[in-house]
Amino acid sequence: MTQFTFNLAPERKTWTVTELTARIRDLLAGEFTDIRVEGEISNFKQAQSKHMYFTLKDAKAQIRCVCFYNHARLLKFRPEDGLHVTVRGSVSVYEARGEYQIYVEQIEPVGLGALQLAFEQLKKKLAAEGLFDEARKKPLPVLPRRIGIVTSPSGAALRDFLRILRKRFPNAHVVIYPARVQGDDAKKDIVEALKYLNRKQLVDVIVLARGGGSIEDLWAFNEEIVARAIAASTIPIISGVGHETDFTIADFVADVRASTPSNAAEIVVRARQEFLAQIAGFEQQLAHLMRYRLLEWRHQLQELFAHPGFRRLEDLLHQGQQRLDEIAGRMAELLQRRLQAARQRFTVAQTHITAFDLRGRIPPLRLRLEQRQRDLRARMERLLDAQRQRVARLMLQLDERSPLRVLERGYAMVTDAGGALVRDAAQVAMGDEIAVQLHRGRLAAEVKGKK
Repeated sequence: MTQFTFNLAPERKTWTVTELTARIRDLLAGEFTDIRVEGEISNFKQAQSKHMYFTLKDAKAQIRCVCFYNHARLLKFRPEDGLHVTVRGSVSVYEARGEYQIYVEQIEPVGLGALQLAFEQLKKKLAAEGLFDEARKKPLPVLPRRIGIVTSPSGAALRDFLRILRKRFPNAHVVIYPARVQGDDAKKDIVEALKYLNRKQLVDVIVLARGGGSIEDLWAFNEEIVARAIAASTIPIISGVGHETDFTIADFVADVRASTPSNAAEIVVRARQEFLAQIAGFEQQLAHLMRYRLLEWRHQLQELFAHPGFRRLEDLLHQGQQRLDEIAGRMAELLQRRLQAARQRFTVAQTHITAFDLRGRIPPLRLRLEQRQRDLRARMERLLDAQRQRVARLMLQLDERSPLRVLERGYAMVTDAGGALVRDAAQVAMGDEIAVQLHRGRLAAEVKGKK
């Protein structure tokens, strides 16, 4: 009798670690594709690749997070430990360690907005570096010859600035540097404007101007590169951005903050008006002082005239004049005697010169000169003959060594199209043009064959 054995137990699948991890990854990725998670950041670090790694936790649990650079570069603020945030992304598994984590695409702080948090972080950082210190701020020029303004040429800020400036100082020289003051590219325009005006030294003071708006609209003036460009400027900068209640990082770094673009125009020319008022005050003080001095000196002079010693002074002056006349008389007499002695010496010298006749010495000197001329002419002729003979010998040697002597015997010189001498058939190719120099004449040829 045949016996049959049946195995009714189901066959169990055996997973590898990789297969199981991949399966869990697929399940998580399919279920949690776009989620928002709130928690506190801890163990934050940023790799050299600029990817961000941190842990998001609450009172009872935690989960690892990674924000890659293509998303991290879009953040307006820098995440840090202890910050309460909401992240948006998807859940997946890092298979190398078997850990599930959130791939973060966006991070928003809870409470403060992202821009406001970024503003506070940058303000704290730059303040710690001393960029807001009053000691590093430059004074405004008293008499600015040229005023530079960096703003949008089509904005109301420029019109308000020029209107106020025209009222207070009609002949002001204004240099306008057009720049975008809103949007992602605005910070580049502003930095480029500040660097250009500093490099060219075109103005004595620079005004950053923009009308009011939201924190997003004014964000270009909260960028770190703009703040550092303002701090690096050797020209004083006035920040006239937004309304009176608006504050930007540029306001803290600039040498002077104006509440509005119109107020910036008032600040620029106010220094000149104060200077003119100060000059007028100095003029009044100087006139008052001069009047006081003149009255004082007049009083002293009247006292001197009334003093008995003044009469004695007048007597001394008269005696001095008399002594001066006596000295002048003695000097005139002494000069007369010296002039007479000089006349006598001149008469004696003239007599000696008359007695000395030069005409007897001229003929011998003439003969000597003529002999020297003849000797010089002879030496020159001998030297020229020697040079002529030397040149003749050199010309003979040159003629004997000339390549034309070789060409007379039927030889020829061949040059390629560039004028280079052809010594080897490998220097030219089939169809190349060559030139053949004969003893008389020159031939143009083309290479038809080579051996």
